Amino acid sequence: MPWSFTETMSPDTAKVPFGEVSVVRDWLGIVGTVLTPPQEHPKRRVLGLNCPQSEVSGARFWGFFRGLCGQPETFFRRCFVHNLCPLLFLAPTGRNLTPAELPAKQREQLLGACDATLRRLVQLLGVRLVVGVGRLAEQRARRALADVAPEVQVEGLLHPSPRSPQANRGWDAVAKERLKELGLMPLLTVE
Repeated sequence: MPWSFTETMSPDTAKVPFGEVSVVRDWLGIVGTVLTPPQEHPKRRVLGLNCPQSEVSGARFWGFFRGLCGQPETFFRRCFVHNLCPLLFLAPTGRNLTPAELPAKQREQLLGACDATLRRLVQLLGVRLVVGVGRLAEQRARRALADVAPEVQVEGLLHPSPRSPQANRGWDAVAKERLKELGLMPLLTVE
């Protein structure tokens, strides 16, 4: 596995990074029943593939790679997407809490475990380039993989979040330019 994307938690998914139901179902071909957790948040019910809400970050991320790669096999031939923190934290109101909003001690404990998981994945898969999607993912990847540099290179890519004014002005163009800079475009197009 020559390279990997890593991101922080997408607000509406816990298992598919950048989860967007239509892409997960129609492009990635993932089907099945999604079970609900024992303690489901009353304001954020788990609907799985029946979720009617679109997840903007996921629609941007997977839509871009769908357009670029054509088939998921082209993307996954050399790529792996990993949630830096595959847990979802919710406020009593149901609002998504990012790791940055957690108390410092708990945040560092949590992200320390996430760092260790990323290190292990990179080792197991033989990843040589990690692209952190968003500043937090990039910073944590740099921190987690500092002891294996320069064998493992860490770079960054703008997060496709609707909270980002730059992403709202054309994330696809920014992503394409960044992947060109990193020399990754030939790995993502049909041969």
